[in-house]
Amino acid sequence: MLYPNKFIVISAVIGFLLMCLVYNLWQDKRAAEQKINDLSTKLLQLENNAIKQNQIIAENENAKRELENTSLEQQEKINELLKDNDCADQPVPVSISNSLYNRAESLRQSTDTSKSAK
Repeated sequence: MLYPNKFIVISAVIGFLLMCLVYNLWQDKRAAEQKINDLSTKLLQLENNAIKQNQIIAENENAKRELENTSLEQQEKINELLKDNDCADQPVPVSISNSLYNRAESLRQSTDTSKSAK
């Protein structure tokens, strides 16, 4: 008679342990699914941010090209207007030439987005 009682008790303990194991696995599955959802949301946000930043970069590059084209057009107009001007044919002192060159170079560097992006 003692054996059937032991069998029932052992079966009950094993059943209880199995239920605990199944419950823990179910909880782990729920936690993993929640983590996946959270990470998917963050990934989507990062993708959207990257798309916006790429659009901004493209717009900046287009604006830069437009400015360069405008600058070239203006330079061509200036050259055309000054081609028959005697004063424009006179040499410019080196100190003034260097100063103008350095100023133009600093302006180009301050608008160069490719260096600051790296």
